[in-house]
Amino acid sequence: MALRKETFATGEFYHLYNRGNDKKIIFKDKKDYEHFLFLMYVCNTEKSIELRYISKSFNRGETLVDIGAYCLMPNHFHILIHEKIEGGISKYMHKLLTAYTMYFNKRYERTGKLYEGVFKSKYVNSDKYLKYLYSYIHLNPAKLIDINWKENKGRDLKKLLEYIFSYNYSSLKEYIDQNFKITNSIAFPNYFNKPNDHKNELFEWLNF
Repeated sequence: MALRKETFATGEFYHLYNRGNDKKIIFKDKKDYEHFLFLMYVCNTEKSIELRYISKSFNRGETLVDIGAYCLMPNHFHILIHEKIEGGISKYMHKLLTAYTMYFNKRYERTGKLYEGVFKSKYVNSDKYLKYLYSYIHLNPAKLIDINWKENKGRDLKKLLEYIFSYNYSSLKEYIDQNFKITNSIAFPNYFNKPNDHKNELFEWLNF
């Protein structure tokens, strides 16, 4: 998998995303989701790693990037990321996506590319946009029970919120439980001081 030609600026924030080739599913079951999450953690290191030798006590040492939010959906993913060191984002994403492609192709006995080209990125050019991305990324699972929730004026807000907060494959659970593993909230502005701040913010977006 080739690295992106674009460069990222150290100290800046970016919204990264990509989906399966031809919009195909890239997370078929719990094992796939959990393996991608595992890779999100272990690939964020300056060390060279061999996954077969990685244990639960793996010490990553210095990390390549800071992750502020993420969400995995059946055929795509979103990551809000901070460029910590020069070349950190490109190195991290190369390690992450290559490792997951190798896992996926082996498990499902397939060949060829898994994603729709290289991952996409958007530069976060304002504080307002950065704060918005937390809600945008964490609200993605709502589409799994009501794909048109934004247009559906009769949407069940309670049901949507319950589903969003019970979804296992986004960083929202890390913020609510205050148990940070993949994310590093310290590197990002402290928009939400308490878990309920997240709930209130998401309720406002659902109720707009």
